[in-house]
Amino acid sequence: MTASDLLLTVSGLCVSYEGIEALHGVSFEVAKGEIVTLIGANGAGKSSILRAVSGLVPYAGAVVYTGKDLKNLPADRIVAAGIAHVPEGRGIFGNLTVGENLKLAAWQRRDKSAVARDLDRVFDLFPRLRERTKQLGGMLSGGEQQMLAVGRALMSDAELLLLDEPSMGLSPVLVREIFKIISEINREGKTVLLVEQNAHLALQIARRAYVLETGRIVLSGTGRELAGNPRIREAYLGG
Repeated sequence: MTASDLLLTVSGLCVSYEGIEALHGVSFEVAKGEIVTLIGANGAGKSSILRAVSGLVPYAGAVVYTGKDLKNLPADRIVAAGIAHVPEGRGIFGNLTVGENLKLAAWQRRDKSAVARDLDRVFDLFPRLRERTKQLGGMLSGGEQQMLAVGRALMSDAELLLLDEPSMGLSPVLVREIFKIISEINREGKTVLLVEQNAHLALQIARRAYVLETGRIVLSGTGRELAGNPRIREAYLGG
């Protein structure tokens, strides 16, 4: 991987909550066009990494995106720079319609024709959202809310998508559908940093992966390498 390939570089990342350190000097890289997944047990620090990258929590260390240091930038400036965060719990506006949620995500964009094209693309990826354009976000099913959350990220025209547990609470059929769409989005040029409890599926679609334990990266490799690692199979893939 050359320097020109790098989209995101995280170096020595430390995050603390009320004096308790959740991340202990985490370092990793994401190249353009990759799906990189972070796996680990609950509480390992995966979501804290995404929150730090997107400017939602203070941190020590460095987060560099397209050569620019993101430290101390407000979250809206980080979105404008090209990073969209789909948080665990989805983070949609339940009192706004599906259409309003999607259009609000594009508020910083000036090219209205490009916004219209992206809206059509979101509806192509998620036909159910087209059917529910006028329905309140809070009235959607869990799977539909997840689709809306990913759609909102796409409407921001971000180059890097941070996806936090996109399969949580979904049926097996919807989980497979969401993962298929993540792979399709990636093939169309989006880079993805994925936090996911379903390690089996995450490693299937990831080019590279990092394993976190108690706030530290303990293993890294290609998705295929880690899927075949006996330690990983036993801990996260059911043997």
